[in-house]
Amino acid sequence: MQEQRLRFDAFDAAAAWELALALREDALSREAAIVAQVETWAMPLAAFALPGATQDNFDWARRKINVVRRFQRSSYAVGLQLKQTGKTLADLGALPERDYAVHGGAFPIFVNGAGCIGAVAVSGLPQREDHGMVAAALARVLGQDLAEAALD
Repeated sequence: MQEQRLRFDAFDAAAAWELALALREDALSREAAIVAQVETWAMPLAAFALPGATQDNFDWARRKINVVRRFQRSSYAVGLQLKQTGKTLADLGALPERDYAVHGGAFPIFVNGAGCIGAVAVSGLPQREDHGMVAAALARVLGQDLAEAALD
């Protein structure tokens, strides 16, 4: 439901920065040591690291974004689907774990009429929290209430 509702009418560098700033504000309020990346498939548009985050967090974000690029679904949704079906990344086409991570935190950037044009990712918290932080920031930027689509 989140992937269906959290869609833009248009997305550009200004929207990317607004999304990155929403993520940064939330992370600062939690004192969360995260990295965040916002990118289209054409190029990266925004990225930041907060104190305590490491290069490993950027690598996790990259790997999660690769999952979104491949499946046009959130990395959390793909991971949950694999868990429910008892499958692994290898079952999806021998995708190497060094390049793909089916852990929560990356979410597709959908533009109405254009499809999936990029992704936003957070790394540094437990995967469910990474996913929730991204979904909340998208909802905030899009002016939506996710109460009915919130994770239990």
